[in-house]
Amino acid sequence: MTAMTEWKINRRETDLPLIDALALRVPAAPRALLRQLCKKQRVVVDSRSAAAEQIVHAGETISVRSSLRWCECLEQSHLQPGQILYEDGRCMVIDKPAGLAVHRALGHDDNLLQRVADFLRLRGETFRVAPIHRLDIGTSGAVLIGKGRASASQLGKMIMAGLATKRYLAMVSGSITLPGELTSAVPAKGGHKAALTRFRPIAGSSSCTLLELELVTGRRHQIRRQLAEAGWPVLGDTRYGGAAMPGLDRTFLHCHQLTFQQPETGAKISINSTLPVELQELMQRLGFPRKFPRQADE
Repeated sequence: MTAMTEWKINRRETDLPLIDALALRVPAAPRALLRQLCKKQRVVVDSRSAAAEQIVHAGETISVRSSLRWCECLEQSHLQPGQILYEDGRCMVIDKPAGLAVHRALGHDDNLLQRVADFLRLRGETFRVAPIHRLDIGTSGAVLIGKGRASASQLGKMIMAGLATKRYLAMVSGSITLPGELTSAVPAKGGHKAALTRFRPIAGSSSCTLLELELVTGRRHQIRRQLAEAGWPVLGDTRYGGAAMPGLDRTFLHCHQLTFQQPETGAKISINSTLPVELQELMQRLGFPRKFPRQADE
């Protein structure tokens, strides 16, 4: 078994011994196993073998060569190491896959929030966690999670005050060549409420366009509804008139960038989520380049 598990050290883990950083990401793994993996040079830091007591720093890449026991520990930990895009003492940013609900609902006992709570419980951390915003079950990408009531409340107020930025990638039907705004009202609480989404094309063909969208207001299904009303439904979003795509059982909508203020320090945190493999593969089948232009602020 030669597959590698890779992730980057973040704020929560920086300046810790490697073995402690590993234990934070894979809490189901016994320390004896982690020490053995380091001793057998199955763990590397920035492409170099590392000892269990080596100090790690934010931004370094950790790679672990898989074994059957390691894979069992990954499964038992509830979250994959690479899903934790950011963490500090007050909050986390988790990379949610499509098909997983953010919170518990009828038919969704397995949900992101429960997985996060189970993951933290393995660490011995039992404070309450809460999602600060939500993604539809068919949407993937970055979700901000507050740790404890005070942090969740502070982060929620930040979102309400417009001090966070959420950017999405969507592949839509139609050829769009200029940036603009979507301002149509959307249904909310028995009526309609004003909604604002800014968009700009990143790549396109004669039949579809890859858009980056900034969600300014946060109404339910806002992006999907507004794009459909504009005549540009999201590929795979059959609920709102999007074309069904062979081999794709989800909508082409992904929260790829989340910017917010860290609750304790007020520092600006900007987190990117990589476009999932199934969406990259669809882009290639549609004739789009393997990589689209990076954003100026990434």
